[in-house]
Amino acid sequence: MSGNDIIVSLDIGTSKVRAIIGEVTGGSINIVGVGSVDSEGIRKGAIVDIDQTVQSIKSAVDHSERMVGVQISEVFVGISGNHIQLQSSHGVVAVSNEDREISTEDIERVLQAAKVIALPPEREIIGIVPKQYIVDGLEGIQDPRGMIGVRLEVEATVITGAKTSIHNLIRCVEKADLKVAGLILMPLATGYMALSKDEKQLGTVLVDIGAGATTISVFQGGNLTATSTLPIGGEFITNDISIGLRTQFEIAEKIKLKYGCAFIEDAAEDQTFKVTRIGSNVEKEFSQVDLASIIEPRVQEIFELIKAEVKRLKPNGDLPGGYVLTGGAASMPAILQVAQSVLDTSVRIAIPDYVGVRDPAYASGVGIIPYVAKYLRSRSMVSVKKAPGRKSASPDKPGLIERFKNWFNEFI
Repeated sequence: MSGNDIIVSLDIGTSKVRAIIGEVTGGSINIVGVGSVDSEGIRKGAIVDIDQTVQSIKSAVDHSERMVGVQISEVFVGISGNHIQLQSSHGVVAVSNEDREISTEDIERVLQAAKVIALPPEREIIGIVPKQYIVDGLEGIQDPRGMIGVRLEVEATVITGAKTSIHNLIRCVEKADLKVAGLILMPLATGYMALSKDEKQLGTVLVDIGAGATTISVFQGGNLTATSTLPIGGEFITNDISIGLRTQFEIAEKIKLKYGCAFIEDAAEDQTFKVTRIGSNVEKEFSQVDLASIIEPRVQEIFELIKAEVKRLKPNGDLPGGYVLTGGAASMPAILQVAQSVLDTSVRIAIPDYVGVRDPAYASGVGIIPYVAKYLRSRSMVSVKKAPGRKSASPDKPGLIERFKNWFNEFI
């Protein structure tokens, strides 16, 4: 991989921690390493045990390192949760160059100006996303670099989060002997991969259904306009199965993954399985229809809650793009039929188009890589070290990392 760029994403979820290594060659991206381990220390998307979370991160990174033959030292970390808030802001600066040509430095200064907002002491800025630039009153500019002007303005969305959640996340990564190259807002990264430009422009809801939490993001006019996290997800379905079949949670999860079907009409009566019940050594036989009769009501309830939350976020806005589903729970058979029935609009499932990660569960982790690559283009941002007995990797470039880290933070 010498000469190519390596970007590593870290997706810390309720059920899984995933470390994904992307290799950027020219304009194309290949996923070359994937480490996925069971998550410990996370509940409903929030860190509840630092040490267990650190061990999960180390295991996931180690798995991905073994696939590629490198040692990872820096990662881009996905962040989401109900503590995330979006706030509109406006920045204005005078163009500094004598010839009035707008430079990268001018863009940096106007974004810094937009970040000057009043914040409560318990919150801090994660990043800023420019909606549009305005050069001497001319609106709708996406990249003013190289244009001639006197006055540069930006309309931007400032992303803020709770200091406690942000610092605990960074602490876990650092205790796993990794540096945080940047915090990436998950809906932005997932949306970059899962949604087309037209979908973002017209108005679309991106729904990431994880194990312990569901993140709802509204895109309109080409930008992320609202995001919210509900404390519901695939674990709630597993819990219902555990109660309904009177079996252990771990067994219920395996049954859900192997035989689960979200729509009773699509379930097979002749598809049967045996379950060891709690308090007994006797196995009882159930059919897929029995299982679907437990799953379908809960899935319907989840989509009813999603529908209500979208109505709260966008009370009078039409969203012609419908809904796009990602996350581990989106891979359950027949979930699309239930979603279309409850949401009463177009619904599709977004799957990453990369070898080895063609599963909705990988959408967030994979999405970080092209999102980072877009803003850093050919910059090698993640240090990888040659491991003993392993093949050569890209050399460390700490100076380059430091130089571009601040620049990149303006775009996340």
